[in-house]
Amino acid sequence: MAIRPVFVVSDKQQLFIKENVEFQFFSGFSEQQKKKSINSLHQAYLNNNKAAKILEISSKSELELGVKLSAFNLMITTKSDKTFSVESAFQSSKVFEHGGPYKDLLFVSSRQAKKDDRLKNSGKLIAFQIDGKTFSTEPKTYFYNWLYINTLHLHNDLSEKVLCYDAFTDIEFNPQKSINCQAEAAAIYVSLHRQGLLKDALKGKDEFLEIVYPTYKQTTNNVNQQMNIFDFLQYNI
Repeated sequence: MAIRPVFVVSDKQQLFIKENVEFQFFSGFSEQQKKKSINSLHQAYLNNNKAAKILEISSKSELELGVKLSAFNLMITTKSDKTFSVESAFQSSKVFEHGGPYKDLLFVSSRQAKKDDRLKNSGKLIAFQIDGKTFSTEPKTYFYNWLYINTLHLHNDLSEKVLCYDAFTDIEFNPQKSINCQAEAAAIYVSLHRQGLLKDALKGKDEFLEIVYPTYKQTTNNVNQQMNIFDFLQYNI
């Protein structure tokens, strides 16, 4: 047995509920084993939430939508027609005590970007930078959720379909080892839409921070600067 979170869309100021669900876990790295675990997790959740529509977001999802929504596959296209995944953009934006951002990671595969040795050997993570703009590392999920949600909104075909779901999982996400989760970001996106807050949250990063993290107190030395994803699409590369 194992316990994994299900990220549930919320109609309250807290834009998602993380519900830990116990289920039968099928060990192994094969796609078949992963899908067995996904089905087991979903069934365990649906036993107590029979009317819910739940979606696995990962490359192991049985639905094409879930695969396309993976941060490894969700793509950003710049105005100079360069394309890279949300995952590569996230990893390439990390700034450490002794290096970064490593912008060359934009142009390797998502998996290569995530496993680059420099991300482990450059000291403490101190910020995120995109096109010279700096994001704080607090709240811890702020930059990742901002990047994922803004990118998702640019894909009309995907963003419309994701609104049909009430809960999301990512079988690869282990909260004991990771912080950011694409399933959480998707739940926030749907909640923002259902509460009529999405348009305001997408105006800029300050608005996003205020709406998605209302309890976070910005300090006077906060280095955040106003920018939205449309600035990022003008990335001069």
